[in-house]
Amino acid sequence: MPKNSAPAHSDSARPGPAARPGNTRRGLLFGGAAVSATALLAACTSNEPTTKDTPAADSRPTADTRPGKKVTIGFAGPQADHGWLNAINENARNRAEKYTDVTLDMTEGSNDTATQIGQIQTLINKKVDVLVILPADGRALTQTGLAAMKAGIPVINLDRAFASPQASRCYVGGDNYGMGLSAGRYIGEKLKNKPGAKVVELAGVDSLELTRLRTQGFDDALRNYPGIAKVARQAAEFTVESGQAKMAQLLQAQPQFDALWNHDDDQGVGALRAVAQAGRKDFLMVGGAGARSAMDAIKADDSVLKATVLYPPTMSASAIDLARALGQGKGIGGIAELEIPASLTLYSAVVTRDNVDDYLPTGFK
Repeated sequence: MPKNSAPAHSDSARPGPAARPGNTRRGLLFGGAAVSATALLAACTSNEPTTKDTPAADSRPTADTRPGKKVTIGFAGPQADHGWLNAINENARNRAEKYTDVTLDMTEGSNDTATQIGQIQTLINKKVDVLVILPADGRALTQTGLAAMKAGIPVINLDRAFASPQASRCYVGGDNYGMGLSAGRYIGEKLKNKPGAKVVELAGVDSLELTRLRTQGFDDALRNYPGIAKVARQAAEFTVESGQAKMAQLLQAQPQFDALWNHDDDQGVGALRAVAQAGRKDFLMVGGAGARSAMDAIKADDSVLKATVLYPPTMSASAIDLARALGQGKGIGGIAELEIPASLTLYSAVVTRDNVDDYLPTGFK
């Protein structure tokens, strides 16, 4: 990810349940393991009898693939200049290909707001049935979402939240506060019986709301473990280079600690380089986001990296399922409501050596 660009994760996403800090996102929220997030969407139905689904190629749950009303879904996202964003596009494309009744019209993607607005306006002019939009800048794209909704095209706002709830029919995103909470709980359980345990934090870009939320979730979790102290925090920039440089500084300043919470697996690649160069093996590391490289390292169990907390790019596959259901006038299986929810927040599962094989198909490069 370019040094000064917005990170692959939501730069304005609102976390988890309404009680969580910083969240004003409306609507019904759902939690579930990242791999099973789309299980909520299994068997998208109207009044049709349910049948067993054909398993997806990667064995993850998939919605009812029986042909229904044909739906054209417009998909607009930012430029895929980061592994997570590229995985977002791939998950959307692969999901759409599972349906014979879905046509996916995907833009090239751009980090330039004016360009992305123009791309979405083209999709509106084509009169697509549903729009899925991952904005380069949620606030800047709000008026475009409003315009689509006014034109009668329902919008699914993916990850980076619009400034107005009226700009979309449904929000689908990850849980930044929940990432920190899950990381803190995992580390807390590992160290709860160690007197005087110390932890450090390698955060993301401090000017971003998502970084603040991840730190806040982490700190809130650690409050449940009074014997554990966070002794240092260093902000990086979601890049390999910054991860290596900032981790080297942490290692020099902190000659002894027991655990590290790193916000992003891309910068974690650099962090692991710094750890190896320093010859340190005296602590455990928890990463963030769910990169394939992190999962491979966890499975190999040959480094300090023992877990990563997901920010699942499978959310775009869920968005395609929801868009199809919207276009066909259906609800989703597993809940009583006749309509799709107003909001779907994915759970930040912790991937460890014990469950890594389940999550490997979701790991992004």
